Amino acid sequence: MEEQEIRIERDSMGEVRVPSKALYGAQTQRAVENFPMSGLRFPRPFLRALGIIKGAAATVNLELKLLDSDLAAAIQDAAREVEDGVHDAEFPLDIFQTGSGTSTNMNANEVIANLASRKLGRTVHPNDHVNMSQSSNDVIPAAIHVSASLEVSENLIPAMNYLQDAINHRAQDLDRVVKTGRTHLMDALPIRMSQELSGWSSQIGQGVERLESTLPRLGELALGGTAVGTGVNAHPEFATRIGARLASLTGLPFRASGNFFRSLSSADTAVELSGQLKTVAVALMKIANDLRWMNSGPQAGLAEISLPDLQPGSSIMPGKVNPVIPEAVTMVCAQVIGNDVTITVGGQAGNFQLNVMLPVIAYNLLESVALLARACSVLADKAIAGFSVNEAHVAELVGRNPILVTALNPVIGYEAGAKIAKRAYAEGRRVKDVATEMTRLTPEELNRLLDPRKMTEGGISK
Repeated sequence: MEEQEIRIERDSMGEVRVPSKALYGAQTQRAVENFPMSGLRFPRPFLRALGIIKGAAATVNLELKLLDSDLAAAIQDAAREVEDGVHDAEFPLDIFQTGSGTSTNMNANEVIANLASRKLGRTVHPNDHVNMSQSSNDVIPAAIHVSASLEVSENLIPAMNYLQDAINHRAQDLDRVVKTGRTHLMDALPIRMSQELSGWSSQIGQGVERLESTLPRLGELALGGTAVGTGVNAHPEFATRIGARLASLTGLPFRASGNFFRSLSSADTAVELSGQLKTVAVALMKIANDLRWMNSGPQAGLAEISLPDLQPGSSIMPGKVNPVIPEAVTMVCAQVIGNDVTITVGGQAGNFQLNVMLPVIAYNLLESVALLARACSVLADKAIAGFSVNEAHVAELVGRNPILVTALNPVIGYEAGAKIAKRAYAEGRRVKDVATEMTRLTPEELNRLLDPRKMTEGGISK
């Protein structure tokens, strides 16, 4: 501030020194000075949502004859520039600020008012005009819902569908591969690699279903509730009209909340969405760790697959290559799970008529959506699509698996099967060879009963 030109702005508390070139005003500057916390800013999707909301509010206020047409047009144009990210540098506020997000709402009001004033050639007031029929207390919860709805619909769900398609494609290619199943990380009955991948695919598919089930509740907006949910200073038709306007602009089913007191005081739907995101993260963690285990080796591990070689794996061990993509995905998942804890704590901060941790809820929710979307795309392109199967090694492990004896249980009984398995393991021999010596079953019967692929039939509901 001392090294740049300043101007004097005034608000209800008096004079404030503001950088002369800044589009924001006194209230934003006070918040800049009050909250030097983290350097973390509201992300682009949230600012986009604020621009959409402010433009829609001006349109509705024009329809309700509360704003003159030229004034409304100037606000709409300015809000569109905020929506498009032209002025992101004018939103300098830390997310750790007043719990209602009032500072950021006023930041948007001031930027849009200044832009509109320049376009119009006369004063546009940030509170009286840009914030007409609104309060920070309904704008910020609505911006959370709008931004999260757009990001989930436009980015995360398509990325998850892309990952599921990649998994399904590889599953189809690898249906011929029969491998050793594992429970407790120990050898178990055979499974086709396509079946293993179908489990991953189903996890991702159910994740999409969970997200889609939350979207209708995310479509309920607090706009029109104003300060405490009673709608003071808002036209009786404002809530319904702005919900319809936002639905028209975005193609998403936005509408007025069925209960403004709930929508202002609670962040339950944000907590719900975060829980669904956490579930997706848990699914991705499982898939990524399976890939790491299957890729382990190449000599002393499972060595069932080889992930693409993307970069050297060690600064000291030449030739070492690590499963870097699955590792990165697991860290994304850990971050999302941690974000969910923060959002859960934030959701508990609904005190009487307002939740007072809205900024940190918004930041963590949108970060989780963005991280998961990117992780899905990267995992699909750089791990799922490119891994190769060490088929000879996989087949050898299946043939030596003592647990194949399970298929003989109906014929020789569990106790006899256990003896065969233990002897086969102790002597390092195939079950079929030991069973030939310890049972009266013919070679033809043993070939039929111990066929690994026949043991894999079933397990997927078409």
